[in-house]
Amino acid sequence: MTQRSFLPLSISQAALIVIAVIFGLRYSLSVTLISLNMAKMGLSESMIGANAATNAVGTLAMAFLLPRITAHLGLRRTMLIALAFASALFVLFPVLPWYKLWFPLRFFLGAASMTLFVLSESWLNALSSESTRARIMGTYTAAVSGGLFLGPLILSFTGTDGYFPYLLGSGLTVLGAVLVASRRVQAPIVDKPTHSNPVSYMCLVPLALAASTLYAAIDIACLTFLPLYAMKLGWQESQATMLMPCMMFGAIALQFPIGWIGDKMNRRRLSIILSGLAGLGVLFWPWTLQSPTLAYGLLFFCGGAFVGIYTIMLTIVGSKFKGSELIGIYAAMQFMWGAGALLGSLLAGAAMHLAPHGLAFFVAAACAVFMGMALHRTMT
Repeated sequence: MTQRSFLPLSISQAALIVIAVIFGLRYSLSVTLISLNMAKMGLSESMIGANAATNAVGTLAMAFLLPRITAHLGLRRTMLIALAFASALFVLFPVLPWYKLWFPLRFFLGAASMTLFVLSESWLNALSSESTRARIMGTYTAAVSGGLFLGPLILSFTGTDGYFPYLLGSGLTVLGAVLVASRRVQAPIVDKPTHSNPVSYMCLVPLALAASTLYAAIDIACLTFLPLYAMKLGWQESQATMLMPCMMFGAIALQFPIGWIGDKMNRRRLSIILSGLAGLGVLFWPWTLQSPTLAYGLLFFCGGAFVGIYTIMLTIVGSKFKGSELIGIYAAMQFMWGAGALLGSLLAGAAMHLAPHGLAFFVAAACAVFMGMALHRTMT
């Protein structure tokens, strides 16, 4: 495989990138579809939120089990089982239209989704060389972001009624299973884990866990409050709703140059630079939001920087750890993702209540905290 091209991909790596798009698409499709259908049932926001929390509980439970399950069954077989469960569970939602049954379904769907994301990250890292690891992981995060963007977009065409959107999600999962099952996609051997739970792994990579928490907190805060923030400053709703797509476009497009830079310089230093630039850019939100053109451009950059921090941390962890240890660390990062999403929604909401530009101050403060941690780890 030549190393001269910007992004050298083997057949196995290319297949895993396609799988990442499918996983992101299927995940965003399920989150949006289930929430909207529960609302149509007349259920309250608190009940819908409780159902979404059940997904997180499933993720937490699998974080404790995944390293040992993967070491016992093998990476390919574990992913195929998770894909089979995800496909079957997704079809069961419209078949069993009793909302109480949707709680255990959501629990197991969360466990399956967590398995797919962690193992695909670990699998791709195992097939990457050190010279191109950041570019490969940048392509992976861009692919997941692209899938997350496409899910709600597809629902805008298919609608949310009936069986079809659920069958579509299930079919996409089957397509992912076909790629995973292909013997042309090399599967690394996973050794037995040396630790019994994700808490043990948290001590190994505190900065990577902080990056996962930061990414989730900013993502949920902006997704929830950024349009509202812009509308408070006088934006029309149609303009304000375009701000998050701009951030997502940046999250997709800028991972390629960030990955290239990450293969050319010290990666921890790059994470410090990205967090500093992102935090500084956010401080300009109150002024740039006076002009849609400036705002769209700055949010494109900020979206790329936020996700870039996570991309570089995935790369750093992947260069230091292998096998079940890597799976355990990525599982711990997914666990902290849930914690970050919870903190982000609560703290951003409080900040918005306290100050007109509270969202910008919260995101800038979060970037500053991560930057401080990274600087401290670099100097010690």
